[in-house]
This record gives sequence, structure tokens and C-alpha cells, in this order.
Amino acid sequence: MIDWWQAVVLALIQGLTEFLPISSSAHLVLPPLLLDWPDQGLAFDVAVHVGTLSAVVVYYRQDLWRMAGAWLGSLAGGGASDDSRLVWYLALATVPAGLVGVLGGDFIEARLRTLPVIATTTLVFGLLLALGDRAARRHGDRRRLDLPVALLVGLSQALAPVPGVSRSGVTITAALLLGLGRQAAARFSFLLSIPIIASAGALKAWELASAAAPARWDILVLGAGLSGITAYLCIALFLRLLDRVGLMPFVYYRVLLALVLFAVWLR
Repeated sequence: MIDWWQAVVLALIQGLTEFLPISSSAHLVLPPLLLDWPDQGLAFDVAVHVGTLSAVVVYYRQDLWRMAGAWLGSLAGGGASDDSRLVWYLALATVPAGLVGVLGGDFIEARLRTLPVIATTTLVFGLLLALGDRAARRHGDRRRLDLPVALLVGLSQALAPVPGVSRSGVTITAALLLGLGRQAAARFSFLLSIPIIASAGALKAWELASAAAPARWDILVLGAGLSGITAYLCIALFLRLLDRVGLMPFVYYRVLLALVLFAVWLR
């Protein structure tokens, strides 16, 4: 089991990177690979998932409440609205990533959590993010969110389990290339994270229950709290600065990180 200070570092990494387009999975893989840390364990993974899930739910609580009311109203015959349709879009867009996680999760865990894979995906999807940001600068918000856009963004999210891709990065990139503006792309990406993070956390919790391993509750509570607070602050700051600075700072960071990872791998 990790020490408390390692839990602090990993929880902060999770909170800082879950919703930024720089890949939380890549950053969480790096400390064990580069520093020879012990595996943090399933229980800690569940804890930080609970933290980041809580952050996005709290941040979008008013939107989620309104969407739930509209969706239930549409089921009761009240007619469809943008909010009720958004619920269906989110549900359908989650299916591809869910299938990849269930069918390919073991392969990804065993074969793709390596430095060359992480370095390559960090670089390639960083450059794609630059193309998406360029499209947003040139054309702005030229398309509304509809079912085809939601499904295509959902298909892009199916690549997210590969370390280095970044779930938020690939979904924001896809949404921008399909014509959504930066704020609309980020909002849909963050809302889309709710079912996928909840599903991943539930799956890990089921595995944890089956393993019946002893839990360090002080470490777990610390990890959940720190990751949740950090993730909430990241969402708020990211959305506030998105139109002002764009996504290129994250592109530069990804390119630099990829070069460092390639250098470490080659050594």
C-alpha cells in the first residue's frame, strides 16, 4: 500500500489531470514507472474516482437537476426539449467507451501501459488537439449539439482507455472538429465524463469487493477529498480561461511531456 504522501501526490495528479486535456491515466502511470512506487491498489483508484465524480456532479448540479426533470417530463409525455435530448445523447455517447472498457480493458492494462505507448499517444493526440483549437479559432461555434455529433464524440471517447490519449482531450478535440465552440465542447465533454467515471468506479468497486482486501480508510478519504477539491477547482478555472487562452498551452505541454518520455524511454 502507498504511503500518505504518495497518496497526496497521486490524488493531486488525478484531480489536476482528470478534466484537463493532458491524460490523467498517463500521469498516474508515470510515478510507478519512473519512481518505482508500489501500485496504489484498487481501493485508492475507487477513492479518487469518487472524488473526481463528486467534483463534476457538484459543479454541474443545477444543469443535472434541470436535465433530469426535463427527461422525466418527456417520459411522462411532456414533449422533448434540449435538456431531455441531452440526457439521451450522453447515454448513447457513453456506449462505445463502455464496450471498449469491458472487452478490451484487460488487454489495455497488460499491454499498453508502457512508456513508448504513452509518449506516442501524448504527442499524437496533442497535435490533434491543436487542429481542433485551430478549427475553433477560425470558425467559432458553427454547429449545435445534435445526435450525430454526440455519437461521433462518443466514438472518439472509446479511445480514452489507452494511456496518454486523455478522455477530455479526445472528446473536446472531436467536438471542436465537428463544429462546436470551445465552451460547448468542454461542457459536453465534462457532462459525458459523469457516466463513464461512474461506470469505471463501479467496476473497480466490484473488483475490490471480490478481492476482499484490507482498506486504509485514512488514505482513501484523503485521496477522495484531495482529488475532488482539486478537480472542482480545475473545472472552474479551465472553463473561465478557455476562451481567453484557448487550448494551445495544453498542446505545448503535451509535446514537451512526450519528448521527455521518449528521452527517458530511449535511455
